[in-house]
Amino acid sequence: MKFNSSRMKKVLLLSAVVLFAVSAAGCSVPTDETGAVKQITSSTTFNETMNSENWFSAILVWPMAQVLNRLAPSIGVAGAIAVLTIAVNAILLVFTLKSTIATQEMQMLQPEIEKITRKYEGKTDQASQMRMAQEQQALYKKYNINPFSMILVTFLQFPIIIAMYQAVQRATAVKTGTFMGLSLETKVLDGIRGGMWGYLLIFAIMGLAQYVSMMLPQKLSKKRAEAEAAKHHRRPDAPANSSQQKMMQIYMLVMILVFGLMWPAAMSVYWTIYSLVTIVKTLIVQKIVDDRQAKEAQA
Repeated sequence: MKFNSSRMKKVLLLSAVVLFAVSAAGCSVPTDETGAVKQITSSTTFNETMNSENWFSAILVWPMAQVLNRLAPSIGVAGAIAVLTIAVNAILLVFTLKSTIATQEMQMLQPEIEKITRKYEGKTDQASQMRMAQEQQALYKKYNINPFSMILVTFLQFPIIIAMYQAVQRATAVKTGTFMGLSLETKVLDGIRGGMWGYLLIFAIMGLAQYVSMMLPQKLSKKRAEAEAAKHHRRPDAPANSSQQKMMQIYMLVMILVFGLMWPAAMSVYWTIYSLVTIVKTLIVQKIVDDRQAKEAQA
């Protein structure tokens, strides 16, 4: 999708700068003098983390790690990760529901947006580009979508996802815990090489969950395009960049699977739960979108 508005380009550029700043502050996992990931124990205080590390670790990572440390002895590591992941995503959804709905509606509108793009394919003159932008804006207005609001989702979710990722790595209860009798500190590939096939099962479930979470929005968009085409007694339009999308999805999936082999099993358990929560969240938002569109159609 192309944005021809200079204002949108400036906002996206600002977003990229801010996200880069957050990433620079938070993506690097603190390590000790031996190079091992620095652990957060139940006795680690907020002030210690703030003074010895940075604001990102103290404000975002430390609380999540402590939740894991306190819940894991009672409900197990997988249960603790599930509770934290569900809670964080529920809180995020409360604050970003409108933006999340807009994002999902935008995905559903992709066939119509691509139809407009194909209409002006090869036309690079300013007048054609302006007409294309106007038709896209008219489409957004028709479905009451504001592309700017979707930036909020990225702003809020990206640093939180990084913080959760680090909390799982750094919580002592996770590092020393077990799942299905398997050490979560062991790397998945090492476990498989050692003949412990439980690690292969964890890896396979993670890959399946990730695949479904990636493909679900596309499937929902395709279903909507087919339903819309059926109303007008025509065949649905094929996405103009479907092959590019598939290649990008395959690349992302392969990359995550490679990470899944190389990181500790605890991260595979977390990523599986995160993917499952993402699937449920997508379905919930889709139900809200369908109900709202049904009410608008009746009105």
